[in-house]
Amino acid sequence: MAGDIVPIELGLTDGNIFTLWAPRWREGDDEWEAFLGLDEDLYGFPGVAELAAFIRNDDDNDLVEHPAWETVVGLQADELVPDDRHSYDLVGVPELAAEDPSPEVIAELEDALEIVRILGEVCELTVITKFFNGNPILGAVTTGTRNFVGREGVDLWVRIGRLIAKHWDDVIDAIDDVISTPKVDPAAVETAEAELEAAASAEDEDEPADDDIELVEGAAAATSDEGSDDTDDSDEDDDHDDEIDDDIDDDDFWAGVGIDPIRIVTSDGEYLSLRCYLGDDPVFLGNNGKIFVFGSSRSLSRFLADDDDHDLADVSTFDEVRTGATDGSLEFDVIDDNVYVLPGLVDDIADGPRRMDRNQLDLAVELLTDAADYADDDSVNEALGSTTPLGWFVDYAINPDPKRMAPSPPFENESEAWRALVHDFEARLVKKS
Repeated sequence: MAGDIVPIELGLTDGNIFTLWAPRWREGDDEWEAFLGLDEDLYGFPGVAELAAFIRNDDDNDLVEHPAWETVVGLQADELVPDDRHSYDLVGVPELAAEDPSPEVIAELEDALEIVRILGEVCELTVITKFFNGNPILGAVTTGTRNFVGREGVDLWVRIGRLIAKHWDDVIDAIDDVISTPKVDPAAVETAEAELEAAASAEDEDEPADDDIELVEGAAAATSDEGSDDTDDSDEDDDHDDEIDDDIDDDDFWAGVGIDPIRIVTSDGEYLSLRCYLGDDPVFLGNNGKIFVFGSSRSLSRFLADDDDHDLADVSTFDEVRTGATDGSLEFDVIDDNVYVLPGLVDDIADGPRRMDRNQLDLAVELLTDAADYADDDSVNEALGSTTPLGWFVDYAINPDPKRMAPSPPFENESEAWRALVHDFEARLVKKS
């Protein structure tokens, strides 16, 4: 989809409608957010073909000044079909909130509540803004399943469901009242319908025939049967592997020396390094605040065997590490808690707290904080302080609490602040070969 204009589908009282949504964008010092419409009217169309026909022939609506509008006008009709994430069954929200709070149900409910909240703000629908402003417990939906565990969690979910059941008809009525459907050129609709049919036919041709599927399934079944005779041997091997793993756990080299191998995944690649803690102070394989990272176990071992110009050389147990690197016995088995994946978090933050992989974010905060502390740099602690928007966002995402108000979108500023922290961290990395 072009730029930041997104096709969406809304399930309303009279059926589903299709329209466009432009999430917040900036022009100079001003921020804007809009839907396809004009003045107080929100334009909705019964099908994608009518939406495409209107876009191609209308230059009097609230989105024509958007930077991506001209690109949207040139899209094929099938590119205006909303994806699953942007299809919202709004009339079904009360039934959704009455279901058990599974991750899928919570995610769908949050998406529906979020688009309704935005509709209320953009279209200045007082009924909707009062509904959200007056009921802060709705923010608990943005933090995933952990708020709805146990007796208190179930009670919270029930309260939210009752709240929605009580007020949702008024919410839907407010949206229905601003929907209008402009006339469109029938010939343009026919052209768009032909594009949709052609795209559907092309997709059908790309799908494997039933006969091909049967052949593949038959081959898989045959392979499975051939391997069944080895089941007993495989089980014995698994038991033997378990015994070996137990031996390794009982005699863990890295735990013994108090130094951890770490794996860092950045936008440029995946790297190995080492870190330990002296008291509460992190010490990395590096010096002068720089962290040495390596693209392979071999290059890391070679460096450890030959080079003492780094801060870990002063650690009392490092001689054991050097010996293992020298005789080739050193292995770098990185546990999950020492794997730090940085790519994707900028976009996740922009999408809001519920989109976050909290464990990934928590680990990334640990890494960035440790690296800054190692370099005697206070910038990360300051950026993540409780009084900053990013600090509030991160704390809420990692430690959600339904009793306090969730951070409010948009989250572009928080996302950019995080991007800057990651950029500074990556500048500390010295890649060794």
